[in-house]
Amino acid sequence: MVSLKKVLLLFTVVLFAVNPFRLAAEEPHAEGHSTGKPSSAEEVNAHIQHHLKDDYFFNFFHNSKTGESFGFPLPVILIDNGLHVFSASEFGHGEKVVEKGGNYYKYYHSKIYKTDAAGTITYDEKGFPSNKKPLDFSITKAVVGLILAAILLFLGFTSLAKTYKNGANAIPKGIGRVLEPLVLYVRDEMAIPNIGHRYKEFMPYLLSVFFLIFLLNILGLTPLGLNVTGNISVTLCLALFTFIITNFKANKDYWKHIFWMPGVPVPFKFVLAPIEVLGLFTKPFSLMVRLFANITAGHTVVMGLIAVVYLLQHQLTVPGSIGVSMVLTLLLFFLELLVAFLQAFIFTMLSSLFIGMAVEEHAHH
Repeated sequence: MVSLKKVLLLFTVVLFAVNPFRLAAEEPHAEGHSTGKPSSAEEVNAHIQHHLKDDYFFNFFHNSKTGESFGFPLPVILIDNGLHVFSASEFGHGEKVVEKGGNYYKYYHSKIYKTDAAGTITYDEKGFPSNKKPLDFSITKAVVGLILAAILLFLGFTSLAKTYKNGANAIPKGIGRVLEPLVLYVRDEMAIPNIGHRYKEFMPYLLSVFFLIFLLNILGLTPLGLNVTGNISVTLCLALFTFIITNFKANKDYWKHIFWMPGVPVPFKFVLAPIEVLGLFTKPFSLMVRLFANITAGHTVVMGLIAVVYLLQHQLTVPGSIGVSMVLTLLLFFLELLVAFLQAFIFTMLSSLFIGMAVEEHAHH
């Protein structure tokens, strides 16, 4: 009988191997779906934007011949004069208006807006929808990705923890053999050098943020179509955790070096203090933007190379363009595997550095 481990390994290999070909098999459409018509630059751009955005529908793939999507709708949870819970399928992919509690809601460009019974969308002077949006706690595709990552991490580290219960010299088995070197890497290369003897206090957070970002980046390269770390609200929350931990754990020396730097002439202290205070917020801001921008850029480039297939094949009729584009896409895909690890490393390294600066004991002479 084939073991469960071999089945999971085969499934993982198939997921990664089929990802570029799955994307190349879809024709871009203005709304992110496929058509059999030749692609235009506008349709390609719309397809890329659709891939990068969060959604209320979890589609595995789209059949370009039949126009049928294979997936499932996600639960919509709105708070607007009461709690409203219903399936996203009621929107009919934006074609229907949903009435709940006397209010009307329309799904428009990956957002839910309050409208009238006809589903009218109004615009402001800049061309953006001016309709009010209800308080939205829906389970979107990004939330599903976070839940999936949390479950996988829980199962993986539970297996590793059971190994350590057998003794300090016990050898991990299965997924534990992959996790243990990474745990030691975070401890020995990030936590200890940057934080020092207090590193154990912050290891749970550093390990959590490293493996969460790394796993989410890996899932973003599968045909599941997840782009969680490319969602700025997710990177904002991660950066806020680092900001809160850094400042709540900071010692007196840290705050003294910000508001009243020792050894600096008094006039310069009044000049430098506002700059140091501003630095409190620029550090987490850089964490947020760096992770968001790099992951978004990587996905955009991959999708852009795949779009070259259609632009060359349908509009310029260049022979052999599919083969060339697929080779470039595969090469970039493997480069994205490195980026998935690198972005998790950078975020965790900088977080440990900021924490180390906050808890470091200074010797004043």
